Amino acid sequence: MSYDPNNVFAKILRRELPCVKLYEDDLTLAFLDIMPSIEGHTLVITKEAAEGILDLSPEGAAALIKTAQKVTKAVKKGLDCPGIMLVQLNGAAAGQSIPHIHFHILPRAGGIDLKLHGRGMVDAKTLEPIAAKIRAAL
Repeated sequence: MSYDPNNVFAKILRRELPCVKLYEDDLTLAFLDIMPSIEGHTLVITKEAAEGILDLSPEGAAALIKTAQKVTKAVKKGLDCPGIMLVQLNGAAAGQSIPHIHFHILPRAGGIDLKLHGRGMVDAKTLEPIAAKIRAAL
């Protein structure tokens, strides 16, 4: 996989595709996944054009992890979940399906299973009440 400037996340960054935004700064963007594995499934992306962690500048990596930590705290607090799973995949062989570096933030609670990612789309109206809880915790 090589960086494709027309990938879904690049289009979101250019405002060609919508997202349910949670947080944005000069270097990163966080939004709810429209094909969630679990309620509150959040994505944090860099604005830098980088496929994976090895392609990202040290400054971009620092900004990405800083935002991931900030948003993870808000997901945990806003959704009142006891655990968080943080996932970052590099390359198709690792399961990365969009060639733009990103973190998945997955709220976890005992006994609640994850659905397979990318199997069903959720509309923005369904995601907005979840987003409001997370935004309130930022």
